[in-house]
Amino acid sequence: MSGQPAHHADVVQAAIATSDAARSALVASWRRSLTLHGLDPAERKAPRRLTEGELRQARQRMEPLLRAADASLDRLYLAVGGIGCCVMLADPEGIPVERRGAAADDDTFDEWGLWTGTVWSEDSEGTNGIGTCLADQRPLTIHRDQHFFSRNTLLSCMTAPVYDHEGKVAAALDVSSCRSDLTEDFVNLISVAVGDAARRIEADNFRRAFSNARVLLAPVAECSASALIAVDADDLVVGATRSARLALGITQQILTRGLPAADVLGDFNAAEELGEAERGVVQRAITRTGGNVSAAAHNLGISRATLHRKLARFGIRRPH
Repeated sequence: MSGQPAHHADVVQAAIATSDAARSALVASWRRSLTLHGLDPAERKAPRRLTEGELRQARQRMEPLLRAADASLDRLYLAVGGIGCCVMLADPEGIPVERRGAAADDDTFDEWGLWTGTVWSEDSEGTNGIGTCLADQRPLTIHRDQHFFSRNTLLSCMTAPVYDHEGKVAAALDVSSCRSDLTEDFVNLISVAVGDAARRIEADNFRRAFSNARVLLAPVAECSASALIAVDADDLVVGATRSARLALGITQQILTRGLPAADVLGDFNAAEELGEAERGVVQRAITRTGGNVSAAAHNLGISRATLHRKLARFGIRRPH
């Protein structure tokens, strides 16, 4: 066991020395850790930790997202906590600000730095789930000896980015374990659960951010619960999740300029909505007059003949 750190460091150094970085995202991260961040894979120093005051400030900056994430974090922990994993939500700087874990495992996870306030950015800890997920802005798994530091090679980390209501990276959702018997099949299952939870957090946060607007599922080819748009009272799109932005080509500039919902939903949907709205107006008018067509037409400002045609078109029967 004493030779493992040196061996792992040699493997990392050898991989970086080859051209693998051009083909492998993992080796590219190892190279960044060594050359860009100046880290040594054999370094044994424990991860840096924030002071209580610094952690409190970090949590305050994340408060809206933390409220939106609370239920999803609980649900994810119920799924993975029983197999010795902890759940963490890290801020954009790679610092876990919220955590779920079993009390029996707390001492072990605390010793490994799988705790709130520990700095897991790539420039601090090298290749790792949270830091590299934020650097690459993609879901990933860093399993055991894929970590940069030799001291982290007993960890398995499954992580996914979380995007805010403007489509920007706001957090990293991570499930970590230091169990030696965590198989690749389990790792893959956990990775899927993490990705699903990240999308739920995005959707819940989006709905909170646009609580005064109608939130609709965007018409995208691949049905995704996180592909949402927000539409205001004037039927203008005022917000879109990252999934919706990517699928529909929506940019912040387009939203600022003004985007009619019909341009996103399609003319058929817009016409259908207008038809339903008009039907409702006619139905209410004829009901208020007790079926009197002349009075209803007068109230609507249209002729009796026009109202008769609308009644027939919409299949509205006059009350008796």
